[in-house]
Amino acid sequence: MGPTTRARFVHNRRRRPGPYASDDEEDQQEASSSSSSSDDEEEEEEGEGSGEADDDDEAAAAPSGKDEVEEEEESPVAAVRSGRKASITISLKKVCKVCKRSGHEAGFKGAVYIDCPRKPCFLCKMPGHTTLNCPHRVAMEHGVIPASRRNTNTSLDYVFQSQVKGKISMVKPQFLIPNQLECGNIKFHERRVTCLEFHPTKNNVLLSGDKKGLLGIWDYIKLHEKTTYDSVHSCILNSMKFDTGNDGLLYTASSDGTICSTDLETGIGSSLLNLNPNGWTGPRTWRMIYGIDFNAEKGLLLVADNFGFLYLLDRRLKTRIGHPILIHKKGSKVTSLHCNPAQPEILLSSGNDHYARIWDTRKLEPNSPFASLAHGRVVNSGYFSPQSGNKILTTCQDNRIRVWDYIFGNLESPSREIVHSHDFNRHLTPFKAEWDPKDYSETVVVIGRYISENYNGIALHPIDFIDTSTGKLLAEVMDPDITTISPVNKLHPRDDILASGSSRSIFIWKPKTEADATEERNRERAKEFVYGSGSQKKSNGKHENSSDDDSDGSPDGKKKPKKTRFTHTVKGKGKSKA
Repeated sequence: MGPTTRARFVHNRRRRPGPYASDDEEDQQEASSSSSSSDDEEEEEEGEGSGEADDDDEAAAAPSGKDEVEEEEESPVAAVRSGRKASITISLKKVCKVCKRSGHEAGFKGAVYIDCPRKPCFLCKMPGHTTLNCPHRVAMEHGVIPASRRNTNTSLDYVFQSQVKGKISMVKPQFLIPNQLECGNIKFHERRVTCLEFHPTKNNVLLSGDKKGLLGIWDYIKLHEKTTYDSVHSCILNSMKFDTGNDGLLYTASSDGTICSTDLETGIGSSLLNLNPNGWTGPRTWRMIYGIDFNAEKGLLLVADNFGFLYLLDRRLKTRIGHPILIHKKGSKVTSLHCNPAQPEILLSSGNDHYARIWDTRKLEPNSPFASLAHGRVVNSGYFSPQSGNKILTTCQDNRIRVWDYIFGNLESPSREIVHSHDFNRHLTPFKAEWDPKDYSETVVVIGRYISENYNGIALHPIDFIDTSTGKLLAEVMDPDITTISPVNKLHPRDDILASGSSRSIFIWKPKTEADATEERNRERAKEFVYGSGSQKKSNGKHENSSDDDSDGSPDGKKKPKKTRFTHTVKGKGKSKA
């Protein structure tokens, strides 16, 4: 039995007769200090009314047993009626946040996660050991299964073998890890970051969306040049895609049930699809859109909602094509969509029904997928490999990253399962493993880590680079200045740059240079951060921040290279220039 704390509450006539307290959890700030609420259930405080009375109450008790019972039952009401103060004694017990039983505790203690003895290992979900001594904590490989080859004798298989296979490099190129924090935009958004996307032609421009529906545009080289549009969506911006024919046009999907096309120069958007034309009528009818992708060859937008349906939109006519098609279990959310880069007619969808499914969009019919990939829990995302589209990468809530080496092979079981800590989806954007678009060998993926590690006394949540061909950890990227969790990560399609979204902030990582090889130079190197004005009000749906304050407070206005520079931005009328 755990330690017991007794608290006394005294109420008079004007107070409520029962001491009820509720501590509602606010939206988590994704910091490691608040990651002790990692389990899907909140810690509860049990209140037990004790039958003990004070010495004065015992002396005033009636002598007979019957009268004593009546006195105990009626004493709170009688005391209130007579004007006396009624006392209630309760006990608060510490209980396990996982199994809700007393006698032990589970959760984070600093940077260490303590497992519940009644449950399997939190990391690998297997019994017999705890997270502290889990064999997959260092070696993440869970199963390396050779992908069996089978010839389907289809036209698609012939195209992949004759045209696409030659694009896959047999020799792995040297991979540069962007492991040094270059700059950051602190609190750029009002709520947590939900998605990131690099501009297809402007190398230094990064776009981001947040939980409130705000769209942000940031030039991280100029550092201060950033623009936000808060009139695009009314709630969570889940995903975004560029129009391949017009790099100034962006398609966005939101939980408000709309698909919008936004001109990035003017911020003027137009609605292409609205699944809730009558507004809010209840949670059972409210439709949200999570998955979106663009078929450039046919000019089609493919979107999916939280009821398992797929919608086809004509980009030119801005109209819906045909009727919605059920591609996942009815009533389950479709979390992501991805068209094959080599054959855009092949579509990969993932959902809350524990399946990732492959479809041929030329023969779309309900319950007739090309293949169904079974998973243990909710599938957060599914992506084809970026060069050939020959591989499949999925991220599942059972702490597994699964890889299929050949989409026309045996899809009943994955080629590899990689154990990785990302089983958390309550106050965070879902973790999604993504391919490196520059890797021609199609083996490197990046994903944030949930379980914190102790680095020189600081609890940090690294960003992991994993080799999917072996399941080994290539690198873990972290910085002492970032103690929050980074569930949203995006690798640059052309440069060796990593963008990460952590809480409301955005950070840019680059590889270490030769000048930063020694530890002393790393200490002296200044990191540039700029403070966004996410808490300020926006006008006309657009907010552009600019600042001329390039100094760090020194009289001569020169920067001190040994200190971190924080710049406060102020509201400007025109587009800012750095």
